[in-house]
Amino acid sequence: MFVNTLDREDGVDVLDRGWLVDHGLVARGDDVDPEALLELAKVREAVRDLLLANNGVPVDRERAAVTLDAVGARTPLVARFAPDRAARLEPAGRGVEAATARILAAVAALAGTETWSRLKACRWESCAWAFTDDSRNRSRAWCSMAVCGNRAKARAYRSRH
Repeated sequence: MFVNTLDREDGVDVLDRGWLVDHGLVARGDDVDPEALLELAKVREAVRDLLLANNGVPVDRERAAVTLDAVGARTPLVARFAPDRAARLEPAGRGVEAATARILAAVAALAGTETWSRLKACRWESCAWAFTDDSRNRSRAWCSMAVCGNRAKARAYRSRH
């Protein structure tokens, strides 16, 4: 998942040319502009904020929306129509710009859907790993009960005793 290209706990960021190529977002020969990668990282963090909001974490949704709007305004998408399938949005450019467009198109397509409401980021402040809440009542709060959920339970226990 795109949001999980940054591991907040370890500080490892794998959002680079290799990740983009491996995930089919840029062609092997495309230029990868470092400034465009920084902008893509801003998109990642704005999406993470929206996923945190989906999990009940108070975040600045307005700032996330402004970031996504600003990047989206500079990212060319075109509508493609084919007789054998529904219309879709595709990037008009190449390289990281095209990768950004594809990601924004995917986020826009999911926003407001049931799938989107199930996409969350872990409530543990140093984690914020994105996951899909597949629980029946949509109450999952942690990326993993074995790790972050256990930490939260242990912290709550210690504060009570």
